[in-house]
Amino acid sequence: MPDLYAVIGNPIAHSKSPEIHARFAQEAGQVMQYTRLLAPLDSFATTVQKFIEEGAKGANVTVPFKLDAYALATILTDRAEAAGAVNTLKFDGDTILGDNTDGIGLVTDIVRNAGVGLTGKRILLLGAGGAARGALLPLLQTQPSQLVLANRTLAKAEDLAQQIALNFPNEARITTCEFADLQDQFDIVINATSASLQADVPPIPPHVFGVSTLAYDMMYGQQPTVFMQFASAHGASVRDGLGMLVEQAAEAFFVWRGVRPQTADVYAALRAQL
Repeated sequence: MPDLYAVIGNPIAHSKSPEIHARFAQEAGQVMQYTRLLAPLDSFATTVQKFIEEGAKGANVTVPFKLDAYALATILTDRAEAAGAVNTLKFDGDTILGDNTDGIGLVTDIVRNAGVGLTGKRILLLGAGGAARGALLPLLQTQPSQLVLANRTLAKAEDLAQQIALNFPNEARITTCEFADLQDQFDIVINATSASLQADVPPIPPHVFGVSTLAYDMMYGQQPTVFMQFASAHGASVRDGLGMLVEQAAEAFFVWRGVRPQTADVYAALRAQL
């Protein structure tokens, strides 16, 4: 019997994870079965427990259950602790390992696929919600010269920065500000807000971008997002979040299987489908 995995969410029919992991398994020579699992909104833990009883080895977790998965895990990685949310579960006997691969997926896509180093760079992270929280620790671990967390409301950014500093005091300090108070130009500007879902742009001054800036939107689509269009119009190079989607999945695959799959062909296939 192949090892059993799934992506758990509600809704779930749209998820690309089964296709991604099927391609990874074929490429890496791994015998596994991966499916979609729709969990009732009030029965995430019950759904996971039943899945474990069926012999499951692990699962990806998507909206709205990342906080439920965090609560369910018996062991949390530093990445999950920092994110306050779990998107990857690994089942081993009575142990449920909770991890969050979103941030390392972002870093891998920027460094390896976009070819832009982060060490010693000035990084601006826009937004202080769940997406930003998941990205902070992996970004800090690249040792940037500066990491500014900007948000519409300063208090939310400050709260998030303080939580990271309290739990991970050895990591670099985070500077916080409101969007309107941004003064400098940055090497990398990452949009972790949901503005692109509404075809909107965070209210940031255009001088944060320059000709050497990479502007990265965690959202993706067939056309460049409005954030990417705005950044490009002010001289920046741009990239969307499709590579982040693929790379976070590859990291989850590595957590489960101990094998790191190649991602270029999967990325190309998904890009062609948009």
